[in-house]
Amino acid sequence: MPELARFYGIVITMYFRDHSPPHIHIYGGNRRRPEWAAQVTLRDGTLLDGDAPDVALRLVGDWVALHRDELLEAWRRARTGQEPGRIAPLRLR
Repeated sequence: MPELARFYGIVITMYFRDHSPPHIHIYGGNRRRPEWAAQVTLRDGTLLDGDAPDVALRLVGDWVALHRDELLEAWRRARTGQEPGRIAPLRLR
């Protein structure tokens, strides 16, 4: 499960050869024992499955909107078993 980005206590990953629709996995806390975990769509950054704090969902939604093209390319690579690569984290101004 490659890590795409990490910011503000949120870790964003993508599985190789994962199911549709295109999505990312997000979690907070320890990787082995996350405090929360969810899946978020790449289409619009909305919650697909799981549970996450509202603030985390807002931050991830903003990040998805900024990096949608990169995320869709990462999804295409991961679906074919290639390394999706890293994407710049969200930086609040």
